[in-house]
Amino acid sequence: MRLKAVFLLTALAAACGPTGAQEFTGTLKKVKDSGAITLGYRDSSVPFSYLDGNQKPVGYTLEICQKVAEAVKAHLKLDSLAVKLNPVTSATRMPLIANGTIDLECGSTTNNADRQKQAAFTNTHFLTATRFVAKKDKALDSFDGLKGRTVVSTSGTTSIRQINEANTARGLGLRILPAKDHAEAFLMVETGRADAFVMDDVLLAALVAGSKAPEAYAISSEALSKPEPYGIMLRRDDAPFKAVVDAATAALYRSPEGKALYAKWFEQPIPPRGINLKLPMSEAMRKAFETPSDSADPVAY
Repeated sequence: MRLKAVFLLTALAAACGPTGAQEFTGTLKKVKDSGAITLGYRDSSVPFSYLDGNQKPVGYTLEICQKVAEAVKAHLKLDSLAVKLNPVTSATRMPLIANGTIDLECGSTTNNADRQKQAAFTNTHFLTATRFVAKKDKALDSFDGLKGRTVVSTSGTTSIRQINEANTARGLGLRILPAKDHAEAFLMVETGRADAFVMDDVLLAALVAGSKAPEAYAISSEALSKPEPYGIMLRRDDAPFKAVVDAATAALYRSPEGKALYAKWFEQPIPPRGINLKLPMSEAMRKAFETPSDSADPVAY
């Protein structure tokens, strides 16, 4: 009987694993072993992720990622965790997630079905729609009104795909130019090289607010899309890491801190020039915060 009891205790200990120890895999193991987590940031996606007057990365999404980093540190029971920042663009963000260069992509990335084949997303932190900005003196307000004109959009984005599809479907005869980033695209409208810049409406609002003459521009009333969710990207097929990230973002969004963070970046003056986007939280956004979801379907919101 005594030997049998010893055998049972040994088997139980083996099944449970070492006391106080936990085997981590994927990104959690990578972060624990290296003592660092790497966040990808954009340099001109105001107010989500951009460079301030001192060339320091700041922004709404970047702050959310920093909260997630704190949650990862706590989950791994680390005394310290280095948070590294790595620049990304529309074209490089997905490859850098896939190859492990960055662990979280903290920009302004639309969560859609196509991208979910290549990356995972955590809970939605913003809802946007695709519109265009043009100079007011051109009197442009609809996509059909752009017929035969030159438009620009940022390469590697959902918006450039949508305007190409609309161009074909509607027979608009557009000349569509790709820009390396949002700042370059807006400059092309500002200097007359393009008649309109097609992009997420919140990013257009930020560019207009920060321009030399905000009153000179108008954003189209017509949208090319339904409200689309922004999410923070992470690697696919890494359920343990995604569970930590999802729990951290859900807790933040449901809390007063999450609403305060939104107000800080969308309803108050932001660096470096103190512009105010004046974009209070929509009803759809309030619901997205109350019931966090990583759905890519616009109908879900």
